[in-house]
Amino acid sequence: MKVLRLATSAAEGVLTFVPEPKSPHGVDVTPDGEDIVVGGKLDTHGTVFSFAKIKAQIDAGKFESKDPYGVPVLSFKDSIRGQVELGLGPLHTQFDDKGNAYTSLFLETVVAKWSVKDLKVIDKLSTHYNIGHLVAAEGDTIHPDGKYLIAMNKWALDRFTKVGPLLPQNFQLVDLTGQKMTLLYDMPIPLGEPHYAQMIKADKLHPIDVYTPGEDPILGAKSPDAVEPGKERVERRADGVHVYMTAIRSHFTPDIIRANEGDTVHLHIDNLEQAYDATHGFAINSYNINISIEPGEHSDITFVADKAGVFPLYCTEFCSALHLEMAGYLLVEPKAGASGDPAAKTAALPAAPVAPEKP
Repeated sequence: MKVLRLATSAAEGVLTFVPEPKSPHGVDVTPDGEDIVVGGKLDTHGTVFSFAKIKAQIDAGKFESKDPYGVPVLSFKDSIRGQVELGLGPLHTQFDDKGNAYTSLFLETVVAKWSVKDLKVIDKLSTHYNIGHLVAAEGDTIHPDGKYLIAMNKWALDRFTKVGPLLPQNFQLVDLTGQKMTLLYDMPIPLGEPHYAQMIKADKLHPIDVYTPGEDPILGAKSPDAVEPGKERVERRADGVHVYMTAIRSHFTPDIIRANEGDTVHLHIDNLEQAYDATHGFAINSYNINISIEPGEHSDITFVADKAGVFPLYCTEFCSALHLEMAGYLLVEPKAGASGDPAAKTAALPAAPVAPEKP
């Protein structure tokens, strides 16, 4: 990895330091791009840095000191527009479309609403409990929506029915449309500590329902290994065994794969479905293979058949009343020949015959 030496960065003005509050955490830019809000976990303030003031000092070469490597350090006082007394443990900040900011206070366990212009607290809303991150509707963009906020809390005691010692985290939906914030809903989230998230308007999403047949989502185009119905096959090449397979309710074709121990197996699988939500899975548990194949999607898997035996392959997404019948086998022939001589290797196995589709 190529890097710049600190001395070079300092000499060429690439890097400049500016002091921050104690134990800084969240660093968030206001929608107009003019200010930076920094929350210091061990400082009760939200500190608002001014881009214009920072740039003016750099342009004028006005620095308060230098660090041991020669990197210039700006004046804290001359870099900020001001501070707002928020409370205990300020972390992250989001914004609405009315000039307000919303900062999570970890120790106080509240969301603080405050005016970016006036640097004054307007409202506080208790959360349950130990809020860390928070997300407002498009609240870190240049055009915040300003209607809703989600408090992403680390603890959930007293909020949900007890089911054992492991509790979920608690996401709380908050209405921002009034002067005072209003709690609308609690939602348990059974995941790790909640972190950054985004909330955008649903009408900005324009998802496809199904892939064009044979499309590789990574390429965004039809795969050169796309498999058409009726052209399923198994081919042995110099680089291994290539399996051209299709999946459709409720069958894999071919449903038997033959290989020799040590072969590299290349699976090319197409979900032939064009019905919305008709997803199939493909798994070979003993080889730690499990993928989801959406309607029309093409997927590729490469692995080494390093274990001899008969291994089931099956669909892992419920797809029809015959879902449990959507299965087959990977047959891996051992290296030792029929004579039992470990040095005798089996000849290349023929491809499994492909049964014609029934009308």
